[in-house]
Amino acid sequence: MEHLTNPVYMQAVLRRHGFRFQKKYGQNFLMNEGVLQSMVDAAGVTKDDFILEIGPGMGTLTQVLSERAGKVLAVELDDNLIPILEDTLFGRSNVEVMHADILKVDLHQIAEEKNGGKPMKVAANLPYYITTPILMELLTKKVPMESVTVMVQKEVALRMQAGPGSKDYGALSLAIQYYTEPELVCIAAPDDFMPSPKVESAVIHLKMREEPAVTDVDEKALFTVIKAVFAQRRKTLLNSLSNGPGMTNDKQKIRDVICDMGWEETIRGEKLTLEEFASLTREMTKRSMFD
Repeated sequence: MEHLTNPVYMQAVLRRHGFRFQKKYGQNFLMNEGVLQSMVDAAGVTKDDFILEIGPGMGTLTQVLSERAGKVLAVELDDNLIPILEDTLFGRSNVEVMHADILKVDLHQIAEEKNGGKPMKVAANLPYYITTPILMELLTKKVPMESVTVMVQKEVALRMQAGPGSKDYGALSLAIQYYTEPELVCIAAPDDFMPSPKVESAVIHLKMREEPAVTDVDEKALFTVIKAVFAQRRKTLLNSLSNGPGMTNDKQKIRDVICDMGWEETIRGEKLTLEEFASLTREMTKRSMFD
């Protein structure tokens, strides 16, 4: 069965349906067979797997997933792509297309009804403008997942696996590493897509942790601290926490905590590891410093 990675076939399908790309959906269809296969390899897809695909587009990745997975549920928002998916996925009995907004779908219910409540694998060529909201929705809602393998903007992939002190390190790095073990799989060039984006892309595999990377810490409080620090990353830890929402802004109390942690008053939050953020949060919690 012919894959959509053949650009002549892809263009013929688009012409047949009179499809026009819409910038509001961030549509860039991957057509590099090697990158697609690397993506599915990284996800470790087998016939025992139920795959949730987010934003299948015209079905390029869906076709490859269907040849390896037991079942694929592809959730697509764009009305104009539904008839195209019916065309390109015709005869693939293990694929179901759901016309819906992934941010409004009850993914716990899907896991229960479609996969007996067992962890599913997520795969997607995510629209770049909504990458972070989708990933955080999956992670913070504790959706039962084994892994998430996604195509994202290269700079976002680098941020996900960045460590303390680097320019890419930030709140996204800490959130991803709190819930998952990220691994960069491969890079995709702009001309691997139709139409070509203006940036390089990357496939990143996020293996879900059995439990968060740090424990015995209030998760809401931890991310209150992290968000405060990286909202003003050029400031010292003392100054960023003194202006942070959801916590005391008493500068002397914050100074005392930083001193008791054994850190210099001038330390910047971007130098702290996830474990150090957790230690700081535990100490602030003991001192009732959160609203």
